[in-house]
Amino acid sequence: MRDQAEKLRMQMLESQGSIGRSIAVVSGKGGVGKSNFSTNFASLLVNAGKKVVILDMDIGMGNIHILIGKTVQASLTDYLEGNRALEDVIYEGPNGLQYISGGSGMTSIVEWSPLMFDKLIVAFQTLQTQFDFILFDMGAGATSWSLQLLTSVDEIIVISTAEPTSIMDAYSMMKYIHQKDSDKTFYLLCNRVFNREEGDETLDRLQSVMQRFLSKEVIKLGSLPEDPVVRKSVREQVPFTILYPEAPISKTMQKIVLRFIQKTTEEVYPVDSKKGLIGKLRSIFSKGRD
Repeated sequence: MRDQAEKLRMQMLESQGSIGRSIAVVSGKGGVGKSNFSTNFASLLVNAGKKVVILDMDIGMGNIHILIGKTVQASLTDYLEGNRALEDVIYEGPNGLQYISGGSGMTSIVEWSPLMFDKLIVAFQTLQTQFDFILFDMGAGATSWSLQLLTSVDEIIVISTAEPTSIMDAYSMMKYIHQKDSDKTFYLLCNRVFNREEGDETLDRLQSVMQRFLSKEVIKLGSLPEDPVVRKSVREQVPFTILYPEAPISKTMQKIVLRFIQKTTEEVYPVDSKKGLIGKLRSIFSKGRD
């Protein structure tokens, strides 16, 4: 497996062309709106003229395809197990958004074989040359293999709410990743806030504990408001930024996406509405960044 990794690394060093920006969206616990954020974030990136693919990494419990009202015949698991080619598991969603489903109602992969890891890496190698943004919608919490993947992407968006348990779990997630890769860039987003002050307090707390206990600077991306259109859009299985583009949460999301693309430092607030795998993956995603 090590020889294969070195061979792939050398192939990447010899590759040409621009490399897509790899982003993982994570949360310490479920139920914070992570997948909904991912679909709407990706949809607005497409609206901005970017080529985007979402990889639903919640293997066996994926719901990205459900949120956008699609059914799939094959998933990432089928590709990893050698039953389908990569192009056969890439589907098109609304407005040209591309996605790979993690599958639902299936048994998740517990034991990742060297062949599966190699196929995953080959897939990433292909996708990074075809898309401007590769968005990984991770399952809640952390596993050994997901931590390896998270240390290899360019940037990580951490989703939390103002609930104390969500804040603690978000910190724990960042701590685990930081211990594996202290140079990783974290963006913080507080979801479902009732006002700007609630979002400020949550992001400040997370930023403070990261600095105090880990001496790690993190970037406050902003906050998204609690908005009834989110639940409506989930029922309609259409991203709220498409179904309700003028809603406060959609307008705030537009600013967040623009800021992320431009890599500015001003955080966004809600609109007032009244080596092993690590080495192989890093060699893929870091190539062409300088």
